[in-house]
Amino acid sequence: MALKIVYKICCGIDVHKTFVVACIASTDSKGITTYESHRFSTYTKGLKDLLQWLLKHDCKDVCMESTGKYWIPVYNVLENDCTVVLAHPKYVKVIRCTSAPAFPK
Repeated sequence: MALKIVYKICCGIDVHKTFVVACIASTDSKGITTYESHRFSTYTKGLKDLLQWLLKHDCKDVCMESTGKYWIPVYNVLENDCTVVLAHPKYVKVIRCTSAPAFPK
């Protein structure tokens, strides 16, 4: 069973206390999806760099886990320029970006 592509370009963000890992999935007209991931600091400069990285890749749809209170600053920086979906970790854990490099937690 294949997944239906709803967003041509979107980003999943894994939020930690001191860093976030963002993975952009881009699907071309032939249905081939490529992944690009990057790690950012959770300091304001790092989160602003995350926003610029997303905008540079024309990515305005973002999903992230509601991990404790750590998601709040990320949401605050992204909310004006992106559509941010805050998801329960139970439902996000099932979907993993297999082509993206793994980062230590």
